[in-house]
Amino acid sequence: MNPLLKVFARVLLALVVTEAAVSGQAVKEVAVTKIWDKAEHNAFTDLIRFKETFYCSFREGSGHVPGTDGIVRILKSTDGKSWQSVAMLGKVGVDLRDPKLSVTPDGRLMVIIGGSYYEKGKLMGRHPHVSFSDKSGSTFSEPEKVSVDPSIASWGSWYWRVTWHKGVGYAMDYQIGPQERRGPSAMYLVKTKDGINFEKVSKLEIDGFPNEATIRFDKAGKMHVMIRREIEDKMGVWATSKAPFTQWSFQKMGIRLGGPNFLFMKDGRVIAGTRVYEPKIYTALFSGKPGGEMQQIFTFPSGGDNSYPGLVMYDRKLWVSYYSSHEGKTSIYLAVISREDLDAALKKP
Repeated sequence: MNPLLKVFARVLLALVVTEAAVSGQAVKEVAVTKIWDKAEHNAFTDLIRFKETFYCSFREGSGHVPGTDGIVRILKSTDGKSWQSVAMLGKVGVDLRDPKLSVTPDGRLMVIIGGSYYEKGKLMGRHPHVSFSDKSGSTFSEPEKVSVDPSIASWGSWYWRVTWHKGVGYAMDYQIGPQERRGPSAMYLVKTKDGINFEKVSKLEIDGFPNEATIRFDKAGKMHVMIRREIEDKMGVWATSKAPFTQWSFQKMGIRLGGPNFLFMKDGRVIAGTRVYEPKIYTALFSGKPGGEMQQIFTFPSGGDNSYPGLVMYDRKLWVSYYSSHEGKTSIYLAVISREDLDAALKKP
């Protein structure tokens, strides 16, 4: 495209977004609270409710990448206002990243964690790790390697989030090699019954460097997956499959994703959180039908290095954790949206 046309297109997009906000369409900024900023770089959050308590997980490190110094911090709070550290998980020589929370069938918190290995600043490989709490959520085990199905073992596996359904945990294993975006990649659905041993279910044939992916199930037990893509048109993909989850359907989304997460509402609609890239970078909340057009309904104070929201519906409120550097230092934030405000936003055209 002609450079002048590119500039014109960006200006036009900015005007459209501004007009949408002015005309009363559902784009509203939310008040938030900073809950943690003690490390040099605090990022990649998740949020869950367990034993009448909120748990928020994230990575602490010296920067976004690279590094061997990444550790996992877990905070807890009974009311979402007062937070305390309950765990700090580290492993010598491993950069632990993207800790995502789930509750196992036997009633423990599970933390699935990406593990990156470096030598003299060079990335040498990746392997997923896991930690479990006791049944009270008071203590957590040391991170250990998970067992990857030997039929798909690779230089770099990443289990970005585990979702449990009928006693089985499911995750997307996105695999990339030393060349990152310039090299081959693959994505597999894997499953586990114990959170440690994973086996292949099926391969997803997706182009565009697929990576971060969140799995959820609808009321009928159908699997839905929101998948980030990083090259070509960079638009997200919505994938669906019915048990035994070996045949897939794909729908290109109209938005680019970064740190995607979503929940199903009782009426079947989707609430999704992700990074927005145009006309500026920030974290936002979207709503829509599964696989359909997504409408932006809330924005969060954010900018620069940001996103990776955790989402919890509790006490007629949507609780959202995320990180951002808009105040100069990457910090962890919590937003709370009342059900009334959420319903009002969802009803707007």
